[in-house]
Amino acid sequence: MSVSLGRAIKMKTKIELYYDVMSPFSWFAFEVLHRYKPHWNMDLHLKPVLLAGIIKTIGTTPEMLKSRNPHYHQEDIKRCAKYFNVPVELNDNVYESVIERGTLMPCRFLTAIDLLHPSFLERTSRELWKSAWSKHEDILSAEVLASAGLAAGLTPKALAEVKEQMGQPVTKQRLKAYTDEAVEHGRFTVLLQAFGVPTVVTHAGAKPELFFGSDRFHLIAREINETWMGPEPDTFHTKL
Repeated sequence: MSVSLGRAIKMKTKIELYYDVMSPFSWFAFEVLHRYKPHWNMDLHLKPVLLAGIIKTIGTTPEMLKSRNPHYHQEDIKRCAKYFNVPVELNDNVYESVIERGTLMPCRFLTAIDLLHPSFLERTSRELWKSAWSKHEDILSAEVLASAGLAAGLTPKALAEVKEQMGQPVTKQRLKAYTDEAVEHGRFTVLLQAFGVPTVVTHAGAKPELFFGSDRFHLIAREINETWMGPEPDTFHTKL
């Protein structure tokens, strides 16, 4: 059996991304993992969660949500956005418009899409991040949610189905289940200490491994026996 054929039939490594569109760092992780889909032998599972639910469960507040030094956090987001080449544009009201108000309805919106039209989850998540962090739109607004869904390719009929699904018990249960699951991964892999989003969980060895944040890709690559080529692997190959 040739090496290329052996790699072709090798089972893909399951990788779970737990994210909330409240978090620009989740957006960075989301885009990088999708850029690596052609390069890493992985099966990427997107799992929208409610960051507020994680905070309530673990009883701590992520650094980004603390107001001790908002200027530093904003500058850090700008640096990361440039490094990851993700179009985050901050304004003076971003913390009030996105972070302080929460993302319950956007998370239910994404969960409903995942249940009914999962092939649109990636694109709709991206459109919501763009609405919140590039265009400074109110993603709690039904109109903005609808606009993001349509921009992602949902038909008006499918969008109506998603709107109806948002209020169903199964949608609320799925969102809670994924949120609880992220916390449980943290408890069992890092000695009862969970964090927030983004959380990446790899299934390459005897037990799952948890990686928190958008700056652990070199470690993720090592864990799954792949190569980290920077935030834009296609550009890396072009330079070579």
